[in-house]
Amino acid sequence: MSDGDYTADEMMTVAASRALQNGQVCFVGIGQPSAAANLARQTHAPDVVLIYESGTLETRPDVLPLSIGDGELAETALTNVSVPEMFRYWLQGGRIDVGFLGAAQVDRFGNINTTVIGGTYLKPKTRLPGAGGAPEIATSARETFILLRQSPRAFVEKLDFITSLGHGSGGSSRAEAGAKTLGPTRLISDLCQMAPDPETKELTVTTIHPGVTRDQIIAATGWDIRFADSVTETPVPEPAELAVLREIHARTARAHAGQA
Repeated sequence: MSDGDYTADEMMTVAASRALQNGQVCFVGIGQPSAAANLARQTHAPDVVLIYESGTLETRPDVLPLSIGDGELAETALTNVSVPEMFRYWLQGGRIDVGFLGAAQVDRFGNINTTVIGGTYLKPKTRLPGAGGAPEIATSARETFILLRQSPRAFVEKLDFITSLGHGSGGSSRAEAGAKTLGPTRLISDLCQMAPDPETKELTVTTIHPGVTRDQIIAATGWDIRFADSVTETPVPEPAELAVLREIHARTARAHAGQA
């Protein structure tokens, strides 16, 4: 694959990485959020401060971690603190600028499900890994970015379970629930980017990735998706961004061979 060619996942990761600004303090989720955050650190935001749930502060991993307990995070961190200190002092203390979250399901108001799908809570069709620190990140980080592939199974009209609060039922419901932070300000998928409507807080398409059509986005969304009055095209990945991202994944594959 040449630098001029890129996958939908690479487009999503690059777009997500660009959302992070240099110097921001970011609470990073494992998986695609981690790839995006570390791409930002190795390109346009060298001074972004990455924090993981296990208590690693200003970590600079050379490869992507398999979990929050990966030794790579502790070994490359400026310092390590206890999990209670991480949540109480750093997160709940208002010291995190951005929470970068993945999801299994998301609804039109940016509420997230990572707990169960189908059936009941006690007898679901699928039991997911669960909340982890996501509920606290969603309510205590100054703002959150959501990153996931878009499909009708993931972008649903009604969540099977609300794990992490987004904008609740829309409007002022998030604030009425007691959350004092901005909540989801951006959602990045493999098709487009969305932001909450200023009044209704419903996720609205703001940019469409190159080669993607509105009909594709509509077909991949479980609700009647809305588009902003002015929708632009997401800038394509730069060759340098793709080179760094691919090298990150290549190093990770070599380091974790046989461990996944």
